[in-house]
Amino acid sequence: MDNHTITEDRLLDGRVRLLQPATGYRVALDTLVLAAAIEAEPGEAVLDVGAGVGAASLCLAVMVPGVRVVGIEMQRELVSLASRNIQLNGLQDRVEMIVADVAQRPPPRLAAGTFHHVMTNPPHMTAEEATLPPDPIKAIANVESTATLAKWLTWSLLMLRSKGTLTVVHRADRLGDILACLNGKAGEIVVYPLWPREGDAARRVLVRARKSVATPLRLAPGLVLHEDDGNFTPQAEDVLRHAAALYL
Repeated sequence: MDNHTITEDRLLDGRVRLLQPATGYRVALDTLVLAAAIEAEPGEAVLDVGAGVGAASLCLAVMVPGVRVVGIEMQRELVSLASRNIQLNGLQDRVEMIVADVAQRPPPRLAAGTFHHVMTNPPHMTAEEATLPPDPIKAIANVESTATLAKWLTWSLLMLRSKGTLTVVHRADRLGDILACLNGKAGEIVVYPLWPREGDAARRVLVRARKSVATPLRLAPGLVLHEDDGNFTPQAEDVLRHAAALYL
């Protein structure tokens, strides 16, 4: 990978091996929480939009035996690493990674309306507010381009079958933008805050919606991530290290 040293790291207490750049783009807590929130069943198909090096796809495949995951990513360098990660974890029969850009139509290998679930961690910053990181891979991963949040979520909904679920992890201060994108297109929306510590304002939220339904929105209790001493709470430890599912 040009100009990047690659490290091999372990996720889910060693159950997932992950190659990723040593600097710049690195898998964060958001990825593990996103995978834990997907209530998939064996045999169902899940699409990971903006999959990076495949961390969420691999974690979900390990957590739910029998689930089939397709990851899409526009950066070829990350797709190459993700493909190596799939091989490294022996998941070639259930996980695949392809190059695709959500600003364009779905690639021929993907048919709209076919996935039971879509999970995604879109770029968190708009082009107007962001100072681009010097690392180009991190810049593309973190800052919106032609694929704005609205286009990203519209594309994700397009790939879902009727009553399929879309799960998004994003900045809490962009919750209004997310809900505006989903208005009239999805319902049974659950907003699940991720609290840094008890009593702190949420910086991240999980949002899950079901396509083509009209059930009212629900605000869930959420997950407190850290104790006052900085250690993970027992509930967060269960998710991040022991592959426990999050039930939104």
